[in-house]
Amino acid sequence: MPPPRGRGGIEGIEEKTQPEIQPAGAAPAPRGRFGALLVVLIASYVMSALSRGRVIDALQIVLFAGAALLALRNSDAPRRVVRLALVALLGGTVIMVVLSASLTAGDEGTGIANLWTGLILLFAVGVIVRRVLSLGTVTIQSIYGAISAYLIIGLMFAAFYAAIDHLTGHAFFEPGRGDNTQTFQYFSFTTLTTLGYGDFVAVQNGGRAIAVLEALTGQIFLATLVARLVAAYRAPGGGN
Repeated sequence: MPPPRGRGGIEGIEEKTQPEIQPAGAAPAPRGRFGALLVVLIASYVMSALSRGRVIDALQIVLFAGAALLALRNSDAPRRVVRLALVALLGGTVIMVVLSASLTAGDEGTGIANLWTGLILLFAVGVIVRRVLSLGTVTIQSIYGAISAYLIIGLMFAAFYAAIDHLTGHAFFEPGRGDNTQTFQYFSFTTLTTLGYGDFVAVQNGGRAIAVLEALTGQIFLATLVARLVAAYRAPGGGN
C-alpha cells in the first residue's frame, strides 16, 4: 500500500527538506566591513585640516555623506529602509553642498549646512554602533567600526558647534578667536578626548553645555564600547 500523500508522507518530507527562501524585500546579510569607512573619515579630516574655503567645506559634506552611505551599507536594515535613507541622504546632501559652496548663502545658509552635516554624522554613528553590537564575534572590522564611530562623534560635534556659531548670532568663541572648520574640529577633538588645552573656550552657556556633553560622551564611549571590543578581540589563529 503506497504511503499517504499528506504532510506526513513523501510530500511532507520534501517540504521539510526544502531550503528556506529569503523574502524578496529583505536585505542581504551585511559583511560588516568598516576599513573603507575609516579611510574616508581620516582623509576628510586631513583635507579639512590642511585646506580652507567654501569648496573644501562642500567637499567635506560630500565625504561625510559617503561615510554615512558606507555605514548604511554595513547595516542589516531592510532594503526599503535603505532606499528611503539613500534618497533622503543624497537629496539633502546636494542641497547642502550648494548652500555651503554658495558665496551668497550667508551665515544662515552655512549654519543650515553645518546642522545637516551634524545630523548625517549622528545617523552614521547610530548605524555603526548598532551594527558593531549586533556582530556575534569581535573582529578587526569591529575595531575599525568603533574607531570610525569615535571619529564621527568628534566631527559631528564640530559641525554642531559651527551651526551654533552661524545660526544663533553669537560667536561660539571669543570674538576674533576663529570661527572656521579647522578651529571647530580642533576644539571638538580636544574636548572629546578631555585634553582641554584651554586655548579655545566656548563663551555661551549653550556651547559650554554641549562641550560638557561631548566630553562625557567621549569618556563613556571609550570606557564601554571600545574597551569591551578590544578586550574581547582575538586575532585570527591567536587562540585563547
